[in-house]
Amino acid sequence: MQKSHPLTKAEARRIWLHAQRLDAREPFGAGAQATADAVAHLGYVQIDTINVIERCHHHILWTRIPNYRRADLRQAQSVDKSVFEYWTHALSYVPTKDVRFFIPAMREYRRAGHKWLKTVKPEDTRKVMRLLRRGALTIRDIEDDVLTEKEHLWASRKPSKRALQLAFYAGLVTISERNGMLKTYELMQRHFGWDKPPKGASAAETAGYLLDRALRAQGFVSLDSICHQDAPSKPRVRRLIEARVRRRELVPVALEGAGKQEHWAAPATLAAPAEAENGLVHILSPFDPLIIQRKRTALIFDYEHRFEAYVPKEKRLFGYFALPVLVGEEIVAALDLKTDRVNRKLRLQKWNWVGAGGRRGARSGFKRAIEEELHRFEQFQVSE
Repeated sequence: MQKSHPLTKAEARRIWLHAQRLDAREPFGAGAQATADAVAHLGYVQIDTINVIERCHHHILWTRIPNYRRADLRQAQSVDKSVFEYWTHALSYVPTKDVRFFIPAMREYRRAGHKWLKTVKPEDTRKVMRLLRRGALTIRDIEDDVLTEKEHLWASRKPSKRALQLAFYAGLVTISERNGMLKTYELMQRHFGWDKPPKGASAAETAGYLLDRALRAQGFVSLDSICHQDAPSKPRVRRLIEARVRRRELVPVALEGAGKQEHWAAPATLAAPAEAENGLVHILSPFDPLIIQRKRTALIFDYEHRFEAYVPKEKRLFGYFALPVLVGEEIVAALDLKTDRVNRKLRLQKWNWVGAGGRRGARSGFKRAIEEELHRFEQFQVSE
């Protein structure tokens, strides 16, 4: 049995921050290619509709690309077609080169439908596909729907929108462009210029993809972190991990504070953790890959993020849309921010000190560094 490599929390933070490219000022360069490279490295960038501040997909990219422009993502999605939208653990931007790993899920949706879209009628699907064959469209282009009752809070009352969503999950259509959250739908094969779709990956290939994606973007991994909200993949991924451990391609890791939870890493990752650039401050989205797996974040950073947008006001501790603040290798604050787009200002609604930020002697230095980054963050919020 291979001996576990001991890993302190400080070492774990350094490895994870390097894997997330949060330890360098400009890890991907600039421009549309930097956006495509960032999505390719991270594996996915989550999309969300909340826009109290800039929406999370733009925010996550800006965090790693200091000169990021929203037009860079539009270029990557609509012109270069180097990224596309699909479901990971949530709706996300994904590298187009990885599309074959999503083909099996698309085929399954064509066969069995989608649990959220059970009421889509065949005639509604035929209608939207007939319209799409004439050209790309948005839901606003369909004006003859008879509105129906919502099935759940986030559902649409338009039958055509639900039909488009089902066609999206089934891989018949893709989202070729976004303006805000208004999506333009296009036939997938026409958008990508395919004569026929790529061959779908096998189950074994998909397990390898999930493992390699996690190792690249997380540095060291657990079964939960690899298969985030994807329990059915765990048995096959575990078998692959065990095979790689036997071949000494992976090393078991004894992470400080993890108890019986198993972790693994590539030997090269453990050999020489990268040193971070000095003075880095990141105001993170609550949907950032460093934050979205709450238990992992709590274990490694001793910070339990609270997402309180759906919590009654009187029960909130951090605020409606608190953003964790990373200074160096520690999360030291959570700021409840709101963009005032009319007056072109960033409103600070609540400042919460957490972790090392709770040490009074350190606060003045942290506060000065965070305020400098807040100024840059405000410029991003109000820029066109």
